[in-house]
Amino acid sequence: MTTDAFAGERLKHSHFHPRQAERNLREAWSSWNGFKFADYYYDAEYEYFCVRNTCGTYDICPMQKYMVTGGDALAMLNRMVTRDVSKLGINRVTYVAWCTDEGRMVDDGTIFRLGEDQFMLTCGSPCLAWLRMSSLGFDDLHIEDVTEGFAALSLQGPTSFAVLKAMGLEGLEDLKPFGIMHFPYHGGMLMVSRTGFTGDLGYELWAQPEHALTLWDELYGVGADYGIHPYGESATNMARLEAGFIMPDMEFNEALKTVNFQHDQTPFELNLGWLVDFKKPHFNGRNALLAERDKGGPKYMLTKLDIEGNKPAEGSHLYSNENCSREIGYVTSAMWSPAAKANIALAMIETDKLQGEIWAEIYYEKELRHIHKVARCTIQDKPFWTPARARQTPPPLR
Repeated sequence: MTTDAFAGERLKHSHFHPRQAERNLREAWSSWNGFKFADYYYDAEYEYFCVRNTCGTYDICPMQKYMVTGGDALAMLNRMVTRDVSKLGINRVTYVAWCTDEGRMVDDGTIFRLGEDQFMLTCGSPCLAWLRMSSLGFDDLHIEDVTEGFAALSLQGPTSFAVLKAMGLEGLEDLKPFGIMHFPYHGGMLMVSRTGFTGDLGYELWAQPEHALTLWDELYGVGADYGIHPYGESATNMARLEAGFIMPDMEFNEALKTVNFQHDQTPFELNLGWLVDFKKPHFNGRNALLAERDKGGPKYMLTKLDIEGNKPAEGSHLYSNENCSREIGYVTSAMWSPAAKANIALAMIETDKLQGEIWAEIYYEKELRHIHKVARCTIQDKPFWTPARARQTPPPLR
């Protein structure tokens, strides 16, 4: 019997925690889905530069993982998500979103097709209750939470391929973006997907829990010559913003957690209309999204901005004129991008104002003085950071 009165309230440790704890020099921990999780290990900016210039590991054990199997698995998932999953081949991965009947986004994530009737859904927040509700009417179906059944680690950066090749993963050079390969590994199997959340070359590694520390040690053994370093949530947030990827609680509110009417978002508002396939059979939110499209689209649109100057526009309001008399939107995420050498942001802007001028009202502090400035914004159509190596097959070794 435990003598810890708070045992049930303490954060769980991931399969890689013993190695991560050794390297978390600043004891900078936060939490993710009940797991103890690194915000950063040494310095967030240092870790960001490792991801952009060498490679880094990011613990994805806390990410939610659900195995969906059976003869009705494909039909059920295709009914739940907005994208046509029937087009997904075996050993391929695709990005998806799913909505309420009102067309508001519940969450986004990825679907791995591991067999004809075997799929794995990954997402940032717990989704088992929604999956079970979505399974009503589908009899040949089994849904299992396998979150703790994987030792899952993301390896991202320009030297990530070189590290895995040095580990002896033969044939990895043929793996295309969003593809999956399987390798024998210490009597078990190691699944490698060419996926990630940095917009750069990278992979996600999926091993049995008993192989977690072996995987870590082998990665860091060969990776020492390639600049490998763990990185946490702060560096991840920098990299994903440069790639133009969205984050819950920043770009969107999950519909099931949102209190105020329409303070959640639709895929169209998040500039994810390409994820909505009206040609496939009926799916959750179809009628509402069809009505939104036919009425001219959303009132607001998530937009990428290049902002003059070098002061990040975090929390800024946006205006249609320099004297800031007509508010048209707000910034959701912002940073000075070292990779793009630009002051970048994602912002929600009134759709009918996207063709006009956009100005950000920026407040910042310098030597204990609060300073205010107004900066012109320019809309960007492409990701701020999208290196060719992220798409090359085979990828470069450096």
